[in-house]
Amino acid sequence: MTLKEHGLKSGAAWLASATPEEVTEFLGSLSQNAFLSLPWLFEFWALPHQLPPRGAWKTWVIMGGRGAGKTRAGAEWVRLQVEGPGPGDPGLARRVALVGETVDQVRDVMVMGDSGIIACSPPDRKPEWLASKHQLVWPNGAIAQVFSAHEPDSMRGPQFDAAWADELGKWKKGGEAWDQLQFALRLGKNPRCVVTTTPRSVEVLKAILKNPSTVITHAPTEANRAHLAESFLAEVQARYGGTRLGRQELDGVLVEDEEGALWTTAMLERARVGVVPEFSRIVVAVDPPVTATKQSDECGIVVVGADTRGDPKDWRAVVLEDASVKGASPEGWARAALAAMERHGADRLVAEVNQGGDLVEQVVRTIDPQVPFRAVHATRSKMLRAEPVAALYEQGRVAHVRGLGALEDQMCKMTAVGWKGSGSPDRLDALVWALTELIVAPMGQVRRPTVRTL
Repeated sequence: MTLKEHGLKSGAAWLASATPEEVTEFLGSLSQNAFLSLPWLFEFWALPHQLPPRGAWKTWVIMGGRGAGKTRAGAEWVRLQVEGPGPGDPGLARRVALVGETVDQVRDVMVMGDSGIIACSPPDRKPEWLASKHQLVWPNGAIAQVFSAHEPDSMRGPQFDAAWADELGKWKKGGEAWDQLQFALRLGKNPRCVVTTTPRSVEVLKAILKNPSTVITHAPTEANRAHLAESFLAEVQARYGGTRLGRQELDGVLVEDEEGALWTTAMLERARVGVVPEFSRIVVAVDPPVTATKQSDECGIVVVGADTRGDPKDWRAVVLEDASVKGASPEGWARAALAAMERHGADRLVAEVNQGGDLVEQVVRTIDPQVPFRAVHATRSKMLRAEPVAALYEQGRVAHVRGLGALEDQMCKMTAVGWKGSGSPDRLDALVWALTELIVAPMGQVRRPTVRTL
């Protein structure tokens, strides 16, 4: 029975789920040569994101979390390019560039690492490492040359028909090194490059991803858990799960900061809190959508608690939950907001009513006539409303629990010249209304000078 007939994506998955009888039958059906070759047939063992995409492409970017199997995928792709049917037969490529942050890192990770090219190669096709030349030489004559991204000009002159670039997001001279590599990829009928990297918001990577000739696969760290220590997975999830940094380093998601953003990834990571304090007030803020269809904007629903006792300069807040919903009817988002109030024991529901007017309050009171409700009207731009809230973050007065990735993505796209994201920042709007209700507006009232008439 084939893997497709089992409905599975890899041989490893099939073996893990097969009965002992099925495994015995499968192994017994193999010839001696096929049986001995099985450990080296990466296509049988690979995870879906580790296999080259079909079709015409110039660059294949494998974006993944730490330990997701990127290095193994890169090493096996190089094997696929240089190896022929027999140990001495030519493959698709004969000149390969191996580029990493430094020469030492290329040698220690890409060439000689546990998942590197030498470790992945069968004995009769194993390449020889020539340390003095920084080269790998295969029995069939194919050569891989090692380069450091710190020295882009070292790629001037040589030419290649394949390349592997590792951890491009870390390259200090990424743009220059990538340009020189592209000029050098000029041999053969279809010179191509694979990039293995944990995503970082750097211009060279963002430009590559936008190129029409680029294909992308990505996977979280969790996808490769069978080959990772359970203690490692538990530790990194405990430390970084549900954080913006975790989305980048564990989920393999490109997390971008817009130029001039009011919030940055670094700022939000500094604002992370583990233990939630006691609050004097908790509010749920709602930014209702204009329409209620599957294609409509989200309904931003954000829960924030604050301790506003004592001197206003000591007031602090914690964002507790992003309960936003998409495509919900007015009754649907109203019920979601009221459910959030009940979960957190909130004392007020705050809702922007620019779009729905009195109907917003009517929808909510139809479900709960006694709910403490405050309608707010937007009279300034989203950016101007967000600025005093961003100032609270800069002062270290607002913290976040984990699991607010979608909200934090919107925050990092609000800049000093306006919103740079797609659609409407409904989650961010709800956050701004909540913190305005809890801290910004009350603080302004406390500080407003008393005017005396004579």
